[in-house]
Amino acid sequence: MATRRPTSPGLLERLAEGAVICAEGYLFEFERRGYLQAGAYVPEVVLEHPDLVRQLHREFVHAGSDVVEAFTYYAHREKLRVIGKEALLEPLNRAALGIAREVAEESGALFAGNICNTNIWEPDRPETHKAARAMFEEQVGWAVDEGVDFIIGETFDWHAEAHVALETIKAAGMDAVITFSDDGGGKLYDGDTVDACRRIADAGADVVGVNCSCGPATMLPVVERLRPAVSCHVAALPVPFRTTEDAPTFFSFTDPDRDDLPDGKTFPAALDPFLCDRYELGDFARKVYDIGVRYIGVCCGAGPHHIRAVAEALGREPPASRYSPDMTKHATRGTDPIIPEAYRQRVE
Repeated sequence: MATRRPTSPGLLERLAEGAVICAEGYLFEFERRGYLQAGAYVPEVVLEHPDLVRQLHREFVHAGSDVVEAFTYYAHREKLRVIGKEALLEPLNRAALGIAREVAEESGALFAGNICNTNIWEPDRPETHKAARAMFEEQVGWAVDEGVDFIIGETFDWHAEAHVALETIKAAGMDAVITFSDDGGGKLYDGDTVDACRRIADAGADVVGVNCSCGPATMLPVVERLRPAVSCHVAALPVPFRTTEDAPTFFSFTDPDRDDLPDGKTFPAALDPFLCDRYELGDFARKVYDIGVRYIGVCCGAGPHHIRAVAEALGREPPASRYSPDMTKHATRGTDPIIPEAYRQRVE
């Protein structure tokens, strides 16, 4: 068990003062870099390349994240069973927590544990409920052992499963952030997303909201309904993709210009044409902050540049802002007098 003093100020104190920025997106980022396989999406990179995980945590903090979230998403028993590596369950979780703790301590960021959708929940099969609870208890136990400041339970599409996750986190005496992943129209498998958030808030969650699946355009309407519906803090963490009414989640995209994609699907490895630029994420951050959302981040697909844009949109100047774009000294697009006049004249 780790001996660690809680980070001060803690999550709720920081939320009372203003925004808390949380960078997510580790699965997609490591898949893009060639260290994690799309499909099962098990974060074996934690054990195989711990220095890369440590460095990505540092990059997100450098870009403005207030939270170092242990990379234990999809590091649960079911996912490891699917790839035949259940023996790695505890070593992987403890390693991920240890790496995150190290970066949080060196940077002063909050240190968060993580649990998520189990992929076994079936509403009419009580045995799956018992198994899901056991999975949550394992991961929450290790997170508490390692000294986390709070625990994130995320990407739930069943309210009932999220409720069990919340019970597990609260039984361990921890603050809880609970977020749902809906269908882009404000619905979960077992009801309305806003209603689910209200019920989870009433059950004791400290922060409730939505993450993943939806990009800024289709997440914003749900957040606008959610903020006045609950009295606790609200979270909004979209994927950085240009979802629309016709394609409300990043699972929905099709590309009519391509006929050579596996199964004809753009998800997950051909989403590049639909990627938001950094300014779109900054605009989303401003909009949700203005309606009272204080826990703000970016989910699957996020890069540090997206997190920096969120931070800057909220009036921050993280260390990475030293390198924010300044085109005045560009060789052929610059406007600074130091650029030779003949080249400045090339500006279109």
